[in-house]
Amino acid sequence: MLSLLFKIKKEKSLEQLVHEIQKGDLELQNELIEKYKPFIAKSVSSVCKRYIDERDDEFSIGLIAFNEAVEKYSADKGSSLLSFAELIIKRKVIDYIRKEARASRTIQWDPVMAEDEEAPQSKVEADLSIEEYEKLLEQEQRKEEILFFRAVLKEFKLSLEELIEQSPKHVDARQNAINVAKVLVEDEELKQFLLQKKRLPVKQLEKKVSVSRKTIERNRKYIMSMAIILSGDYVYLKDYIKGVLTS
Repeated sequence: MLSLLFKIKKEKSLEQLVHEIQKGDLELQNELIEKYKPFIAKSVSSVCKRYIDERDDEFSIGLIAFNEAVEKYSADKGSSLLSFAELIIKRKVIDYIRKEARASRTIQWDPVMAEDEEAPQSKVEADLSIEEYEKLLEQEQRKEEILFFRAVLKEFKLSLEELIEQSPKHVDARQNAINVAKVLVEDEELKQFLLQKKRLPVKQLEKKVSVSRKTIERNRKYIMSMAIILSGDYVYLKDYIKGVLTS
């Protein structure tokens, strides 16, 4: 059934199939989830640093996250479905691991046990260890977001190295470029131009901002990159933008 389904619809992209699912095709949704179980397991395993199969709780979290990604995906995010799904899966699994670690800390801290001199760990030590573990999880989350962003930039024929090299040197210039990006994403027509054509609508944008066309052209790659972040599902990179605007 699955092979027949995808043979019949082979001319349609994955994103088009997702669009049909979002319109209510539950059978196709179940078929798609079944097909991408290996992808889900691989994404979850990369976070857990061990082999994960369908018997693991983490796999169930990944399955729910993949389904959520399918339901929430939009081309407006500027990325492919699988890139978006991978980010959501890894983010949800990390959140799950963090919650489980906190729950474990609460269970392990027993005031009666604390009075026992042979207790292996004090509450302070437990708090410190869980704090360090959560820092590692947050680092993993940041890393995954950067990897996701790097993959999306590639679709726009941009690279993270170019962005770092060509970002405006002065804070005011970076703020102006980010403000231009904000104007772009707040205009639905201009945003769609960027996401669909993968290039900056310089001529149209020039009419809506107070900076010159020459300035827009000079900072083209930086503006595009900031617009991609503002349009997408980026937690930490959006904090970077806030930091630039408030500095």
